[in-house]
Amino acid sequence: MQSRLRVQGHPIQPMLVTFPLGLFVSATVFDLTDVVGGPAFLGEVGYWTGVAALVAAALTAVAGMVDLWDVPGDRTRRTAVAFNLVNAVMAAMFLLTCLVRSHSPQRGASVAILVTELVALAVGGVGVHLGARLMRQFDSGRAETGGLDALAGVDAAGRSTSRG
Repeated sequence: MQSRLRVQGHPIQPMLVTFPLGLFVSATVFDLTDVVGGPAFLGEVGYWTGVAALVAAALTAVAGMVDLWDVPGDRTRRTAVAFNLVNAVMAAMFLLTCLVRSHSPQRGASVAILVTELVALAVGGVGVHLGARLMRQFDSGRAETGGLDALAGVDAAGRSTSRG
């Protein structure tokens, strides 16, 4: 299966998914620091990092929906749909925490918000597992050599040493 959205032959959605995940983790770390007694401004930084993560998640979801059109209707499609749904649930949980915090003047974190974010990250961990499975399913048809096996027939200057 080839993705419609590609950059130099590589699908965009697996690249994009790292941005919201990293931002969600960062927001949770900022909020944890705020809850355990760190400087109060870290709660607001956590809030705005969560908002940035939601924007990145929306862009990633669009790329995922475009790619979903080309997924064959077998086990790969079920995995792709589950991957997108799990990521949507994680984003929805962070959206809920951002909406709750948007009404407070300092937008600081609370223990309940932190617990919700940690549960959302656990859900995101399931999404990472599904994404890895999805990439293995997509790459199963490719016959490229990878890792150290790719270097077996190459000398120090990068020239092929196989004679044929």
